[in-house]
Parts: sequence; structure tokens; C-alpha cells
Amino acid sequence: MFPEEEESRQQVLVPASFTEASARRLGSQVDSIFRYLHRKKGFNGTVLVTKYDQVLYKGAFGYADFSRKDTLTTQTAFQLASVSKQFTAMAIMMLQEQGRLQYDDSVQQYIPGFPYKGITIRHLLTHRSGLPDYTYLSDKHWPNRKIALTNDDALYLLKAHQPTIYFKPDKRFYYSNTGYLVLASIVEKASSISYATFVRKNIFEPLQMKNTFTYSSLAAQTEKVATGHLSGKRKRTPDYLDNVLGDKGIYSTVEDLYKWDQALYTQQLVKQETLAEAFTGNGQVSKKTEDYGFGWRIRQVDSGDTVVYHGGLWHGYNTYFLRNPKDRSTVIVLSNMTNGSLNYLKDLRRFLYPAPPAVLASQKSR
Repeated sequence: MFPEEEESRQQVLVPASFTEASARRLGSQVDSIFRYLHRKKGFNGTVLVTKYDQVLYKGAFGYADFSRKDTLTTQTAFQLASVSKQFTAMAIMMLQEQGRLQYDDSVQQYIPGFPYKGITIRHLLTHRSGLPDYTYLSDKHWPNRKIALTNDDALYLLKAHQPTIYFKPDKRFYYSNTGYLVLASIVEKASSISYATFVRKNIFEPLQMKNTFTYSSLAAQTEKVATGHLSGKRKRTPDYLDNVLGDKGIYSTVEDLYKWDQALYTQQLVKQETLAEAFTGNGQVSKKTEDYGFGWRIRQVDSGDTVVYHGGLWHGYNTYFLRNPKDRSTVIVLSNMTNGSLNYLKDLRRFLYPAPPAVLASQKSR
């Protein structure tokens, strides 16, 4: 990290109670949790947990490919699925800072002929566009499943068939993979380079995320990459939808994602004022417990802290990335087995962010 980046780094007060001994104890407890999940719930993947900018625990459980029995390590790369969306949002924020686009620009300014009027970049970032799902559309109209679908192909299908929009732009939140596909295409139009090249040159390389890449360069990777598996350890091979980027398609490791996490406390990529908007809600998502910024979900945990996080599920991969700026903690879990084992992470959250004693006492007295 350069000196000017260190100076601009957000600082956090570390309490006296957080000692080397307490950190080791906490790490040991996290290890016990994941050993249990591996043994009893079938968790297969890698983990990294931090607090106050210190790695408390990192570990790997199981295999990268069950047929080959090759052991996972914390340097194994996984398809991030929808955790990829935060990188797409960052690319948009970088271009906004550079003056190449504005959040309230219409999609048509970058993609002429786009058939849905009144949708802005902000609507896409916050899942308030109402756009129809491109996966359903391509399942119906893509003729040859042996030919990979690209972002341009998906845009062509939207223009050619114009399926009905779900609702008028900005009416409500509706999670949209199509919106982030469109954002990746806007990155290409605004930067005049491919999305894959933009994130590599502007995010992965500056942060020295050496084991992070997009699906488009997967075949060129010589490092270990985890294979996706469904429940029952059935291998899930890529298909024609995997080549679409923006909503998914980034591969990374828990160690590289920790570099990303730490960079978000600096101004190495964008100014903190710019990043703050990514962590600011735009209207309640569900039951008044969750909101959404730019590529991040936002919610309050039992401790009362507000965290930002995202999960991902795609073709045999299940991922989870949570950040709590208050205690500078991070939970990164990457799995190549979609067997429901990550559903138990709520127990880990309760352990790491317990309700204050007064709240617990109040709950017991009811």
C-alpha cells in the first residue's frame, strides 16, 4: 500500500478487550463451527474470517473436484456467482468518478435501440429497473446451447423479442440479473474496452488479486480452480449461460477477496464519498429488515451493527461475503457444493455479532 493510501485509510478504534489471546480463542471457535458444518452438514469450501483488520481464521474443507480428490486450499479460485455484482458496481462507480457516465443517465445513451425506456444506471444498480429475466428469455429463444451466449447476444434477444417489463422503472425492488448484465455492457461502452479487461486492469491488478479473473479467461488459468458440484457430489459443468458477465462470472479466492475488502477502507479505487453511496439503501427490500445499495445488500445484525453483504448461487457454487465496518470484520465463504450448507451461516452471524445482554434478557422475559 502506498503512503498516500495509508493516510486515506479509514481508521477504527480497537478495544482493549481485543487481545492476541482473545483473537486466537475466537479463531479457534470459528474453526470448530466450520469443522462441524463440514462433518455434519456437508460444507465443502474455503473460509476467511477477520476482525479489526486481523485474520482470525482461514481454512479449507474438502475437494476442488470430488472425482479427482484434489484437496482445496485457500488459494483455490471459485466462481463467485452474484458476489460478482459488487465488482460490476465498482466499475460503474469508477467511471462515474472519471466523468464518463452519470448514475441518472438512461441506458439508451450507451446502448442505442435498448427497447425499455426510462431506465437509468441507478435503477440497474439498485435492482429497480423491472427488466425481464434474460435467462428465461435465452432458454426460450437461444437456438444452439452448444454456442455460448454473450452479453451482446442477450441484449439482441431483449431487442428482438421485447418481453414485457415486470413493472415501471423505480416502482419497487426486484432482484435482476439482467440489470447487472446491462451494467457490464455499459462499462464496455463508456470505457471502450471489454468488461473483463476493465475489471482486470482497474481492480484486480492494482489490488494484486493474482488469482482473480473472469469466466472469459477461465481456460487460460493454470492455477487450481474449484469445480462446481450439486448435492450428491454431482459435477456441474459450465453451459451456454456462463459466458455472460456482470451479474456473475468472476472467479476469486478467499485471500484475494480479503485484499478487496481491505481496499474498500482506502481510496485506492474510488473516494470514500463515492463508495458510501454503494452502502446506502435505496428503499426497503423485504419486511423492513433489508435494503440494497450498489451491488451490496444492507441489514442490521443481532448486535445492532449495520453490515453489508451479498450471497451467490450458480451452477454448483454457493458464495457469501459480509463486511462489518464497525469492528472491521469480514466473513468470506466460498463453496463448490450447492447442498444447503451455507444456510447455517446465520448461526455463525449470531456467534460473531450477538445481541447485547440487555436485549437477550428482554427476549427471555417475554
